[in-house]
Amino acid sequence: MTSPSPFPSRPLSLAPNVISTPRAYFWSTPIVLLLTAFMLIWEAPGIYRDFQISQNPLVLDSGDVQNGRCTTRKGVFTDCEARLVYSYNGRDYETDVEVMFIDFHIGDYETGLVISADHPELATISLGLDKLWNRIITLAVLTVFLGGLGFAMIFLGLRIWRVKAQLRHPAVLVPVPVEITAFDRRRRVLSITYSDKIASDKTGRSSYTRMKDREEPLIIGSANGKTVGLAVRHGKTALPVLLDHRLQRVSLTDEERTAALAPFAHIYEDGQQPLLVDAPTKTISIWKRLQMFLGVLLLMVVGVFGFWLWYVTTSDTQFQSPGMDINNMMPAPLNRWGCDQLKKRFGQDRAPFGCAAADYTSWK
Repeated sequence: MTSPSPFPSRPLSLAPNVISTPRAYFWSTPIVLLLTAFMLIWEAPGIYRDFQISQNPLVLDSGDVQNGRCTTRKGVFTDCEARLVYSYNGRDYETDVEVMFIDFHIGDYETGLVISADHPELATISLGLDKLWNRIITLAVLTVFLGGLGFAMIFLGLRIWRVKAQLRHPAVLVPVPVEITAFDRRRRVLSITYSDKIASDKTGRSSYTRMKDREEPLIIGSANGKTVGLAVRHGKTALPVLLDHRLQRVSLTDEERTAALAPFAHIYEDGQQPLLVDAPTKTISIWKRLQMFLGVLLLMVVGVFGFWLWYVTTSDTQFQSPGMDINNMMPAPLNRWGCDQLKKRFGQDRAPFGCAAADYTSWK
């Protein structure tokens, strides 16, 4: 989509604060980063402890698991906690453990007390070892997701502030159409989110601006069911600037402003600038959405089943994750068949999770 070029070829400056930082950035970014740090501080020490225990585990039948309790949140995340009291080599120990993992299990869990034969002060519940790789993957995914989101918000905020600094200096303006994706009117302030994804040199980046004093964006049409406004690229800045309908955001003379608005006179022939209205959106039928959901679900099931087959028949190690977790979640007949395939190739070594007996070493 192309737009006319109504501006003089000389460098022009723009009004301050034509690019805004969403207010949510100032409180949501630290919250997301704090959540990331909290997840690491809360879960990482326990995972590292259980990883050490898994290197040489010892089941204590005489130990006492007190106040054991598991809570499922959102139907997926499960937290289990307990107090462990035990004696080993004439010494008494007490410790509290807490583990978090993803599971679709319904009902109670059975667990026992396991310590490290090398470091008896390290103790955990057997459920924590059973779900060790599950916990590692869960923590890694949550940390990468939350941490990546937090740093992405920091990067976007820095880019906005860099653009605002560049806009202070005059530069040649190049008009581009932008898609207005969202807007909100509150207390005489019009907040607009727009996206640079329909210009010939589109970047796909979204920007945010606020307009006051009865300002409206300069609307030049519609595309793909969305309202299209006119913006300008200011030199080599990374984000385009959305223009207002009177071009007050650009440092033009009265004559230049009148000439620049002339190509858009047909838009408000009755003397009124079109206001933003909710653009029609295409709807997808419930049946179509169900088909899409079932299709994605089928692809996931096929992918997981194919990975499990590769793990039990071809993998070069029995300790491959998430193959062990998938094999452990398989129905009993498939789990037995998978363990038989692994035992044929690795029967002389320790059994992996999902195929291990109560001692966490021998094959079941």
